[in-house]
Amino acid sequence: MYFFYFDESGSRDPQVTGTRQDGTTFSKDHLYVLTALALFERRWHAFDRAVANLKLELADHLHRTQQLKLTLAECEVKSGCLRIPAKRAQESPFLSALGDADRHRLSETFFEQVPAQRMILFAAVMDKRKLLSHMDAETMHKKAYELLLERIEHYLSEFHPKHQGLIVMDDTQRQLNHAVAMKHAFFQREGNRNVQFRHIVEYPFFTDSKLSNGIQLADLCAYNVHRAFRTRDFNYPYFARLLPALYCSRRTASDKLDGLKVFPDDSELVAFAAEGARTWLQSAAVQDKRPALQSGPKD
Repeated sequence: MYFFYFDESGSRDPQVTGTRQDGTTFSKDHLYVLTALALFERRWHAFDRAVANLKLELADHLHRTQQLKLTLAECEVKSGCLRIPAKRAQESPFLSALGDADRHRLSETFFEQVPAQRMILFAAVMDKRKLLSHMDAETMHKKAYELLLERIEHYLSEFHPKHQGLIVMDDTQRQLNHAVAMKHAFFQREGNRNVQFRHIVEYPFFTDSKLSNGIQLADLCAYNVHRAFRTRDFNYPYFARLLPALYCSRRTASDKLDGLKVFPDDSELVAFAAEGARTWLQSAAVQDKRPALQSGPKD
C-alpha cells in the first residue's frame, strides 16, 4: 500500500484580475498548484517519528523556557507561517516562539525525509490565465486532482503493479471534499479518457492537516513548485532539491519529468517546464543522479 499525501499552494480563485472600490484593477495570483507525495506504508513510522520527535523536542523546550504548553497538533508546520512573519504571529504560536535556527531545523527535517523515505513527488501546475471561462474554483481543483490521479496510476502500474494507493487530503471545505470524492468515485468506476484507475482504492481520506505530517510536507512541496513557476526559476534551491523525487517514467523520453504537469497545454509555462526538465535531466544523467524510482518493495 502507498499513501499519497495531497496539498495545494496558491488561491483557488480562478480569476487573475480584480477590481478595487475605486474602479482600478489589480493582478491576482495566476497559478494554482496541487502536489502529491507517495510514501510506502512500511516507511510511514520512520517518517512520522523523525518529524514528530523533533516537534515534541521543540515543544518541550518551549514549555521549559517560555512556559508555552502545546500539544503535538498545535505544532503544525505550514509554508506560509514559516515564510511570513505576520502570518506566523497570527496563526502559529509554535512557530512564532521558535528562533530562526529551530524553524530552519524543522523545515530541513521535513525535506530530508523525501529522499530518506524514498518518496515520489507529483505536481499539477494550473495556469489560470489560460483556463476556459466556465472553470470555477471547484472545477479547477477537480481538474488538478484528476491530473495527479492519472500520474499516480501510471506510477503504480509501471513500478508497483501489485500495490494499491490511498489518497490522503486536508479536510478543508465540506462541499469541495464531497465534490472531489464523487469525482474520485466516478474515475474508479469509469476511468477517464486517458486511463483506467486500477490501483487507487477507497474514497479520499480527508483529515485535519494538523494531524498529518505527510500533508504538511506536501504543503511545503506545493509552495516550492509554485515559487519556481511564479519566478520561472528551475534552480530555485528548495525546488531543485525536490527534482530527484519527481516521477520519471521509463516508458517515455529520457528528457521528461512525467510527475510534473502544466495545464492547459497552451500555457507558455509548458515550454518552461519542458526546458527546465530537459536541462536538469541531462545534468543529472551526467552526474549519475537520476531519480531513484524503484522505491518501496520489489513486486
